[in-house]
Amino acid sequence: MSRLGSGGWTRNATVQAQADAGQAAALAPSIAVSLSPHQPVAVFDSGVGGLTVLHELLVSLPAEDYLYLGDTARFPYGERTQRELRAFALEIAEHLLEAGAKLLVVACNAASSAALGAIERHLEQGGRDVDVIGVVAPATQLAVAGSRTGRIGLLATPATVTSGAYERAVRAADAHVQLESVACPDLAPIIQRGFPFDAHVLDTVRGYCAPLREAHADTVILGCTHYPLVAPMLQRTLGRGVTLVTSGAGVARSAERALAARGLLNPRPTEGEYRFQCTGEVDLFRALGTRFLQMPLDQVSRVELDAGVAASAQGAPA
Repeated sequence: MSRLGSGGWTRNATVQAQADAGQAAALAPSIAVSLSPHQPVAVFDSGVGGLTVLHELLVSLPAEDYLYLGDTARFPYGERTQRELRAFALEIAEHLLEAGAKLLVVACNAASSAALGAIERHLEQGGRDVDVIGVVAPATQLAVAGSRTGRIGLLATPATVTSGAYERAVRAADAHVQLESVACPDLAPIIQRGFPFDAHVLDTVRGYCAPLREAHADTVILGCTHYPLVAPMLQRTLGRGVTLVTSGAGVARSAERALAARGLLNPRPTEGEYRFQCTGEVDLFRALGTRFLQMPLDQVSRVELDAGVAASAQGAPA
């Protein structure tokens, strides 16, 4: 197993020195470092679902290099506590910063809902001026802008629904919009296990969609990055007049604006590189991931994360 994975890009000298010295950084302040356009954009999720977001980034910002981490050993995140999610997210963020990330994309709704603010505070306290983009705000903005009736539905994991993040985001965007949230504890694990989908899966989807049909939602947010894989099934169940909103396109636009504002867009005229890390079984990640990304997954390495960061994060504020 590799601490940071095989291959990669040139890291900032300060970050490299910290890694070589074996400093996990935990929650202690770090020295501020400058960023380069040639550093990678880092994306993480609890499994392979975040590859649907990476797909949009690869299409929208093809010149960038990307590092994706799937925390498959601890999948699913959907039934984790908010405290656990904050700990996991801080642990992964620190790992990706050590790998030289110039931008962090939290491509997991549960982690975005529970830990986005904690990650931002952690970076600020450590003197790292790195932007963090989650998936909740981009999806909410698209849904609120696109709804004709002001009735929006949300399909998400229990952790995401419990956090109230989408309710707060919708209220902030438009206090007159009604949100009907449905927790779907089984859906992400079903999708993660892979194809084919049978009648049981269809019945499960119908059960989750029923409250949204009853609420007459005209727009439904797919509040888990696994769910786009069953979008045709969801569309058939909800009806063709319902608009399904995913976070990928909105995240890609936010990433482009964040990088452009800091002068960090990679100027190369050709396509960048992308590679992958996972905390679980590499072969399974590669097999499932190819279906989600719709592109080849060649460079995949298994990594061990620093449990010390997670332990320190248990006491971090929400």
